[in-house]
Amino acid sequence: MRLARTRRTLIAVSAASNRSKADKDPTEWLPPYAPYWCEYVTNWVADKSRYQLSVDPAEHNALAELLAACPDQPITVTLAR
Repeated sequence: MRLARTRRTLIAVSAASNRSKADKDPTEWLPPYAPYWCEYVTNWVADKSRYQLSVDPAEHNALAELLAACPDQPITVTLAR
C-alpha cells in the first residue's frame, strides 16, 4: 500500500443507495457492486487520513481484511489544511 497526494471528489449516488449506507462504516456496509470495494475502501482510508479521524478496532480489522484483497490498489491522500 502506498500513500500519494491527489485531489479527491465526491461521488454522486442514488437516494436509495445513500439511505442504505447512512452513517455505516465498512464493518456494516459496502457498495453493492463488489468490484468497486477496493476503490471504496482505499477512499475510506484516504478520507480518514486526510482529516485525521479515528478508527475503532472493529473498523481497523475490517479495513485490514478488505485491503488484503487489494494489494496493488494505491491509497491517495490530500492532507486537509
